[in-house]
Amino acid sequence: MNISAWAIRTPLPVILLFIILTGLGLKSYATLPVTYFPAINVPTVGVTVEEPAAAPDQIEIQITRLIENSVATLSGIKDISSTISEGRSETTVEFEIGVPVDRAVSDVRDAVTKIRDRLPATIDEPVIDRLDSENQPVVTYSAHNGLDVARRAILFHQ
Repeated sequence: MNISAWAIRTPLPVILLFIILTGLGLKSYATLPVTYFPAINVPTVGVTVEEPAAAPDQIEIQITRLIENSVATLSGIKDISSTISEGRSETTVEFEIGVPVDRAVSDVRDAVTKIRDRLPATIDEPVIDRLDSENQPVVTYSAHNGLDVARRAILFHQ
């Protein structure tokens, strides 16, 4: 016997099945938690070193390169990036997804401890901490009206 022919001859079971499935679908949709920004735990570790009044080129040579070379030997690294400013070096080490964050922090701390005696004695103690992507902005917007500062001041005071 053909199912479609049976459904046409006796529509009541098909209609009831449709109503039951629709009801279950609506109930499931109402109870399903929806997360707009799911928690993706990317293991990222930051190393911050400060040396007051040091020039960026001095920090790059004496601090940042040593830290990058020491950390680069660790396994499971996806990316290493550094930001250098006057008196400050920030190195960000991103590990592959699946590497436990606690192990990543511990490995980076061990790597920096191994080269601590080669770093300048005048630096503050390196700060090694995990970086949470949940606390970072998803999008940053900037707006500019194209007017120069003097013209904006004139328009503002009118």
